[in-house]
Amino acid sequence: MALGPGDGRLYIDGEFTPAASGRTGVVEEKATGRPIGSYALGAAEDVERAVAAARAAQPGWAELSAPARAGHLRALCGYLEQRYAELVEQSMRETGGVRAKAEDEVGTSIRQLALSAVQVSENAGDILPPYKAGKLSLSRTVPLGVLGLITPWNYPMNLAMRALAPGLAFGNTVVLKPAELTPVIGGQVLAEAAAHAGLPPGVLNVVTGDGPDAGWALARHQGVDMLDFTGSREVGLAISRAAAGELRDIRLELGGSNAFVVLDDADVELAADCAMVASLEFQGQTCISASRHIVQRSVADAYTEAITRRAAALKVGDPFDPGNALGPLISPAQRDRLHRTIVEPSLAMGARLVTGGTYEGLFYRPTVLADVTPAMPAFREEVFGPVLPVTVVDTQEEAVALTNGLPMLMNSVFTRDLIRGLSVAERLQAGEVHVNDAHARHGAENQMPGFTRRQWIGLQRTPLHLPDWATAPATRES
Repeated sequence: MALGPGDGRLYIDGEFTPAASGRTGVVEEKATGRPIGSYALGAAEDVERAVAAARAAQPGWAELSAPARAGHLRALCGYLEQRYAELVEQSMRETGGVRAKAEDEVGTSIRQLALSAVQVSENAGDILPPYKAGKLSLSRTVPLGVLGLITPWNYPMNLAMRALAPGLAFGNTVVLKPAELTPVIGGQVLAEAAAHAGLPPGVLNVVTGDGPDAGWALARHQGVDMLDFTGSREVGLAISRAAAGELRDIRLELGGSNAFVVLDDADVELAADCAMVASLEFQGQTCISASRHIVQRSVADAYTEAITRRAAALKVGDPFDPGNALGPLISPAQRDRLHRTIVEPSLAMGARLVTGGTYEGLFYRPTVLADVTPAMPAFREEVFGPVLPVTVVDTQEEAVALTNGLPMLMNSVFTRDLIRGLSVAERLQAGEVHVNDAHARHGAENQMPGFTRRQWIGLQRTPLHLPDWATAPATRES
């Protein structure tokens, strides 16, 4: 991808500018390690300038009519649409995801912009029942002010866009700090889009840099009216503690050990097909990936054989090769965490390696672990890699109890009895539960939980539309 003026610079107050330190970092293609660009190493001084620009721009941006703001969003959308093919390839290089993952990421980002451009013009508030005769009660939507966004590396563009697009649409200004592993597709590209679309100066500001220097400075800045953070539980808890002491608004989406529950009357082949998506899509590096496969004993052997057959048949390699189902992990640190703190300790504690468990560079083989117990890291930790740990239980009650014993975002339940499936789904303490389906296949990603216990429960009634690699035949070469 031919980078524009954002290559190696910040975007503050409508201008591309070096970091105050003058330092830059290298952007690498994950599959090859080849340098493909640079990013500015911003820090507290740069965050200060960006927040000041956003605060100065916010009143004028909010005073624009809703149709005028919608027009700017459509211009942003148009720029991304024009560069769709380039952006897909940039995502593949920078995240290591295969083409289908990159197309989903970029496509979802464009759709979010288009949706927000429509939503802002549809409704400005509500007429409420009056509290007393002769009174008229109205509510209206008003912007929060300046939004600080700290986004992750796994789906960097659309996880930024789901807050960026509605935030801008309703009159907020934004300071975005993308992940340092994906600063181009997660930040520089959006800065270029803002510049080309003529977004007023200061409305969108992008400060790239490392977490401790740029991220923490933004998370603690008093000029930010709301901070939106998607990332690790450890960092999220630190942000939460800091915000509590200052009564600042935050929105967090953190990781969890999501469960994939297979009951004794499940269609094992269907469950195994879905498991490939739930645990292995984008190498399992998403906050909604299935980390724990909790299976009733009567179907455990059949289920383990079915997922092993599929996992062993998958090819791992350069994501630009259409024959490969999985690309590289995002970094050596992520690979070492997966192998040394989850897989190896679990094997030492008695887990059984059925397939996989090996790697070359950042390319980690799809791995099935059997005989996993709740005491093992493969059960307790968010896996965040292409590993399927199988834990066997005797009863449905035990499956529910184990599922609810750890923090989680999304679960799946498999059973031939849909009423039973709904009953179990309603007892699982997750924001999103699927019955006989894999994650994120119903468009429910826009209803992920915030600070409520609202649930979204999806039933699979029609044939699945899974990627070809998810239903790999036993004869495919590994």
